[in-house]
Amino acid sequence: MIELSRGARIWLLSLFACALSLPVIFAYVDIPAAHLAQRLSGHLGALQDGIGSAVLLTLEALALLAVALHRIVRGRVSRLEKVLAVALLSSVCAYAVNSSVLKILWGVPNVGDVLAGAPHSFNLFLGTPNSSFPSGHMMLAGGFAGVFLRFYRASVLPLAALLLFGAGVLVLGGWHFVSDVVVGGFLGISAGLLAGEVWLEHESRNSGM
Repeated sequence: MIELSRGARIWLLSLFACALSLPVIFAYVDIPAAHLAQRLSGHLGALQDGIGSAVLLTLEALALLAVALHRIVRGRVSRLEKVLAVALLSSVCAYAVNSSVLKILWGVPNVGDVLAGAPHSFNLFLGTPNSSFPSGHMMLAGGFAGVFLRFYRASVLPLAALLLFGAGVLVLGGWHFVSDVVVGGFLGISAGLLAGEVWLEHESRNSGM
């Protein structure tokens, strides 16, 4: 019998919770929350413009470039800089896979289209990068946070608070449905944890050579 680690058990429980809650959230929470957000979105419009995905991706690319240049100039980087680089790469890759594969696969219309009359439903293989499900912003943030969660256990509470705050802004700002941020957050964090695990395995093999 395979004995799972504590981290693996927590991940599996999170997977089951996400899978079980998703149909309820999609059917009974998404639309009421979107109508509430519609009344509040005017107050968050300026914030939305400042945290667009293009802006975030640009900042991540610049941060990754800074780490690379530091490596070239000094010939080495600290462990924190290595973790940062892995987190940035994980974040960008998670966002790219979401936009190019997952959104197209599920084909859920975005909040604006649904409030204008489109059905809130899955349309398999009929989506576009502008579709709603899962949230690209949460994939971006989760992919970054998951790496730090794997390397630095003390970061769990502050990162969880930041992710919850970001999810709230995305929903109340009218960008995403609740189901979008729940699934996007889970998949993004999972991608980050996987990236961190692969890097740790890489480090352990190199140290053992």
